[in-house]
Amino acid sequence: MDCVGDLLMIWDFCSSFRKLLHLWPFSLEDFENALCHKDSNLIIIVESHSTILRLLMKDSGDYSLAIQKKKRKSKITLITWTEYLCDFIEMIDVAELSNSITTIKRGHYGLLDIHAKLGILRELVAHTLATNFVREKLDEYIEQRQVLAATRRGEAMEEARKKREDKEHLKAESDGKEIVEGRRAESVGSSSNTIVNGNHSSQSGDVADKWSKNALLSRAKHALENRKQVDTILKRYAKKQKIDDKAAVKITKDSSRNGAPKLTRDDGSEAMQRSKEQRKEYIEREMEKRFIRTNPLGKDRYYNRYWFFNHDGRIFVENSDSAQWGYYSTKEELDAFMGSLNRKGERERALKKQLEKHYNRICLKLQKRSKEVAHKTEMEEADLRRSTRVRALPRNNPALAFLRYVNKWKED
Repeated sequence: MDCVGDLLMIWDFCSSFRKLLHLWPFSLEDFENALCHKDSNLIIIVESHSTILRLLMKDSGDYSLAIQKKKRKSKITLITWTEYLCDFIEMIDVAELSNSITTIKRGHYGLLDIHAKLGILRELVAHTLATNFVREKLDEYIEQRQVLAATRRGEAMEEARKKREDKEHLKAESDGKEIVEGRRAESVGSSSNTIVNGNHSSQSGDVADKWSKNALLSRAKHALENRKQVDTILKRYAKKQKIDDKAAVKITKDSSRNGAPKLTRDDGSEAMQRSKEQRKEYIEREMEKRFIRTNPLGKDRYYNRYWFFNHDGRIFVENSDSAQWGYYSTKEELDAFMGSLNRKGERERALKKQLEKHYNRICLKLQKRSKEVAHKTEMEEADLRRSTRVRALPRNNPALAFLRYVNKWKED
């Protein structure tokens, strides 16, 4: 249980930077099963190490220099990947991991202790995060998230401005009606004195007319000034949040490829047709895609930390000393847990606020995972019901999916 944190961190890194690594995504269960397996050349293990090592070789860092000194070839294969891995372990010179070199060179990587396997991968991830490739990708994501956040705030301000204008317009109309109705009541009440007080009534009507017009003009002028102020703020903010053309073009291409509205100045008719809720959800999804780092949702009264990963449909619970882990895997469990949180407590109030903020997204992930688990169970039961005359091992057993992994994004 004490190595679950490393397992989650490594898997989350591989999932989040899968395109940069050219690594086809795999589930947490498949990754765990592969690490626990005794086979030394499982494709999922070979590719997890090889893709990271390739990235380190491209970077002008210590590992790249070490490879050049040993005159290694630039291509890592299924046969030679352990040689490059041993070179990396020798370079970092960590005593706990150096003991594994002999076992790996003999071709018995699968026999290593799970802590040693995760320790090697942890070091690989740490060195990869320090490369220029990852830093540039993170800078790109940060800039794109700023554009998306600016778009979201701009739309929220525009919506608030429209609501405010509508409210002021309705209030002005209501005041105008009241004035007109008051004038009618006065004219009816004073009809018997029209001849005697004609001039006075006429003067009063003129005053009321002027007052009504002045009130409407004042409110219209106030609304116009508010609009100008908001427009000025939006223009200033747009100038402040300019990014390079490449980032803007990339967001536009990604948006059009997904059939979603383009986040440019001219959104077009397609964006106008989408509902506001769909628009907000789309922006949130786009921000989630631009991964920067995974932070815990919060802590409870016992200082347990709660984690949610975008690529897994569970909420993981880490105890205060990281020695034990658990998880919530269904919507019912999540609802029961949220109901048990104490709003009066500082930590649990903050945790509940985060859970409520991401509730819809978390529930969608939980429900999706529940369906996948149900489907997996049905397939396993179907395999068990197979005729005893069939002696061959079941090929499509979901529990053995990690054995069938293929890296479809592998570089040539």
